[in-house]
This record gives sequence, C-alpha cells and structure tokens, in this order.
Amino acid sequence: MKLRVICMLFSLIIAAAPVSALDNNLAKTPPMGWNSWNKFGCDVSDKLIRETAGAMVSSGMKDAGYRYVVIDDCWQVKRNLDGTIVADAERFPNGIKELADYVHSKGLLLGIYSDAGRQTCEGRPGSRGHEFQDGSTYALWGMDYLKLDWCHAEGQNSVESYSLMRDALETAGRPIVFSICEWGSTKPWQWAKDVGNLWRATEDIVNCWDCTEKWGGLGVVRILDQVDGIEYAAGPGHWHDPDMLEVGNGKLTPDESRAHFGMWCMLAAPLMSGNDLRHMDADTGAVLTNKEVIAIDQDPLGKQASRVRKERQ
Repeated sequence: MKLRVICMLFSLIIAAAPVSALDNNLAKTPPMGWNSWNKFGCDVSDKLIRETAGAMVSSGMKDAGYRYVVIDDCWQVKRNLDGTIVADAERFPNGIKELADYVHSKGLLLGIYSDAGRQTCEGRPGSRGHEFQDGSTYALWGMDYLKLDWCHAEGQNSVESYSLMRDALETAGRPIVFSICEWGSTKPWQWAKDVGNLWRATEDIVNCWDCTEKWGGLGVVRILDQVDGIEYAAGPGHWHDPDMLEVGNGKLTPDESRAHFGMWCMLAAPLMSGNDLRHMDADTGAVLTNKEVIAIDQDPLGKQASRVRKERQ
C-alpha cells in the first residue's frame, strides 16, 4: 500500500513538472522565407522547390533577407516497416536530402512540414508516435525548419504534443526552427514560448482583404483582430505567427498588398511569402523586398506593434 502511494505521488510530481525551455538560439528576429501551401497546396515537387530556390536568389528576395524555403503538406506518402517517413518518389525522385543539399548550395535553408496528429491535414502520415524518429530523420536530411500542424490530433494535449517534438528536435542535434501550427486554438501565447520559435496565433489566412470562410479561414483584417492584445508574449526567439503572406496571389489590390505586408512587419511577424516566386511581377517584388519596411519587422528589439484604435465595424 505504501509503495502504491509513493508511486502515485511520484507520478503526480512528474505530471506537474513544467516543460523545459526551448534553447536553440534560433529566430532571434522573425524568420523570413517562402512556403508552398498558399499557392500550390498539394502540388509540391522537387522541381518546384529547386526553381523556387533559384527564383528567391534571382528576384532579390535572398538579398532582402528571405532564407527559408518550406515544403508544406503532401511531400510524404507512407512509412517504411521500421517507421521511417517516406517522401513521394514520383515528386521527389532524388529524395529530400539531395534537395536540401541543392537549396543549401544557393545559400538558403530548407524547411519541411509534418503534423502532431497521426495524419496531416491532407491525410498523409503524421508524427504522432514517431516524434523522435522523425526528428532524427529531418536532422539527417539537413532540414533547417519544421512546421508542425494540428490536424487529426483529437484527444491530444497541445503542450505535451509540441513539447515532445521540441525535445525530439533537440535530441536530434541539428538547429531546426520549430514552427507550431495549432491555429491559436489552445492560446499558445500562454505556453509556447518555452516550446517553439513561432506559433500560429490565428486561424488560416485566405486570399482576401476582409472575409470569413465557412470552414474558418480569415481575410487579412480579420487575422489582425485575432492578434490584438497578445503582443506582450512575442519577442526574440519566439513570435506570434499570423500565417503566411498572400501578397502576389492575385486577389488583393496593390494598396491592400502593401498594407498587408506593412502590418505583418509592424507585428514583428514571420514573413513567409506564399506566391509563385518564379513568375512574380515587379509590383509584387517591390512590396516583398522593401528593405525599409522589412527593417521594422527585423528590428532586434522584437517589439510587436499594438492596436490603438479600431474604426472598422
């Protein structure tokens, strides 16, 4: 009986122990780069990523500070018998490691996507139950950034799930920026500073100025509503993520595009372009590479702007 009580008390102590702080010395200013999802969805490939990396250099994006090229969902198809995650051999015939080597040769960094649940949002294999294996695999492949989504995570605790992947990345031994993407659903600004380098504080952005989709997607100004009042939690190494940029995707007016980009910079937000860099027009390029506006975003102080007045009803 005494042994049982001691075991119960020991279990309670472990359960109550705070998570250890993230200490990877990364993202001292908001990460800048590109993500495949907004423009291409599941249509990702080795060819797309290589061409995008080249365009990031030739367009002046790299010189403006953009570094991360991030492959979002649908690159993975299954797990091997030993549990190792497998890339789509038709879309990535040379494997992810060789692709990372190519991106690195351009002076850029490669990021990848997974999910804290058993499946990704598009039904591909997630990382639940394979966190340490995936962390080791991504490090072996040379990944520099991991976006971890929150689909099919029913019954999971977000702090525990994301802390587990944080520990897996630390154990893997490669510096990897950790992007938490649970859509602000469990108030990550209250806990994620010790877990990730950035966290989604909002629902998904959609390509419009002021709209709401039935499934929950929000336009630019409605995203801004969701980050109001939580600016106290952001700072060097840990950032609110209001989602990727829609600049250059064809639906925002030129004025809306400039305002969208400028406000993300004032929010000290990660600047992850979501357009087709290979076919970017001059006006889009001018917005995304405006060094004076980017300097606001990249201020080492890392202080996020606060809303002082709201006139839109």
